[in-house]
Amino acid sequence: MDFELSPEQKELRAAVRAFAREALNDDLEARDHEGAFPRDCWRKCADFGLLGLPVPAEYGGQGEDLITTTIAMEALGWGCRDNGLVFSLNAQMWAVQMPIVHYGTEEQKKRWLPGLVSGEFVGAHAITEPGAGSDVMSLTSRCEARDGGYVLNGQKTFATNAPVADLALAFAYLSRGDDKPKALTAFLIPRDTPGVTFGKPIPKMGLRTSPMGEVIFEDCFVPESARLGPEGAGMRIFNSAMEWERACIFAGHLGAMERLLDDCVRYTRKRRQFGQPIAKFESVQGKLADMKVAIEAGRYLLYRVGWLAGQGKSAVMEAAIAKLFVSEAHSRAALDALQIHGGYGYMKEYPIEREVRDALSGTLYSGTSEIQRKIIASCLGL
Repeated sequence: MDFELSPEQKELRAAVRAFAREALNDDLEARDHEGAFPRDCWRKCADFGLLGLPVPAEYGGQGEDLITTTIAMEALGWGCRDNGLVFSLNAQMWAVQMPIVHYGTEEQKKRWLPGLVSGEFVGAHAITEPGAGSDVMSLTSRCEARDGGYVLNGQKTFATNAPVADLALAFAYLSRGDDKPKALTAFLIPRDTPGVTFGKPIPKMGLRTSPMGEVIFEDCFVPESARLGPEGAGMRIFNSAMEWERACIFAGHLGAMERLLDDCVRYTRKRRQFGQPIAKFESVQGKLADMKVAIEAGRYLLYRVGWLAGQGKSAVMEAAIAKLFVSEAHSRAALDALQIHGGYGYMKEYPIEREVRDALSGTLYSGTSEIQRKIIASCLGL
C-alpha cells in the first residue's frame, strides 16, 4: 500500500478545502439554531462535483476510486464547519447512490443517478423503525406481491434527509404466504407515490442542519420496476451500503478532528494563564498530542479500507474497525477541545459546544459502537 497522495489527489484535496471553507459556512449559527437544511449549500456541493465523486461518468459522476473520494470527504470535513451538511451529503452518497450503482437496473440508474448527482434530487435511506434499530431482523414493515408490483405497509424513523427527500430507498420483508422465511427486499420509492408520507424533521441534539424524519407506508403500491435488486436481496444491499458508509462517511469526521486540532492549537497559543500561553502546559500539550495521534491512526485505517475496496476485496471487519476508532476518537477530541477552551468552550458564542454535539452522533449512526465491536468479534470467529 502506498499512502502518498498523487498530484491529482493533492490538488483535489486543496480545492475541496478552499471551496468548503469559502462557500459553506455562512450563517451556520443561525441555521444550526433553526435546524434548517441548507439547500443552497447542497446545490453548491453538487455543482462542485462532490455528490458525483464515486458515481460512474455515464450517470453524471466523476467515477473516482474510494481512496480519492475518501480524501475529498476528509477535506470537506475540514473546510465545512456544518457537520450536518457533511453528514447529509455522505448519507445520500453511500446509502442511496452507491446501492443504485451496484444493484440498480440500467433504467433505475438513468432515472435517478443524474438527478441525485446534480443536486436536483435528495435521497433518503429508510430502514430503521421505532422498534428496530440495530436489530434489523425485527423490522415489521411488510410488502406483499400484487399484479405488477408490491404493496408496502410500515413505519420508518430516523431516516436522514427524509423530510426533504425526493426518493426513499426503503426496506421491507416480503410476505410470501408459505413456509419460506420472509425475505428482506429493497425499493426505490419517489416522494409523490400514493400511500407514502415523508414526515417533518425530528428535533435532535446535534447535526441539526441534517433533517431526519419518518417515512410511513400505508397500502403503498409500487411497481415491480421500483424493486432494487432481486427479491430477498435487501440484507445484502443494506450490508453493502453500511460497509461503504462506515468507510467513507467517517472521513468527514476525520477532517473535522483535524480542524478541531488546528483551532485548539491557535487558541492555546493566544490564550494566556499564569503568565504564559496555555500551550506551554503539559496537560494541554498531552490532549493536543492525543488528537494528532488519533487523526493519523484514523487516516490509515480509513485509507486501508479504500485500498482493499480498490483491490476488489471485502473489508467488513476493516470498515467496522475504522468506524469504531474514528467515531470514538472524534468524540474524545471534541470533549478535549471543550476542556481546553474551558468556560468559553461551553458558551454558544463559541463553536466548540456545537462540535461536541455533532461529534457524539458518530458512535450511534451506521451501527453503534457496540454493534461494531460485535461485527469485529464475529469476524474473529467469536
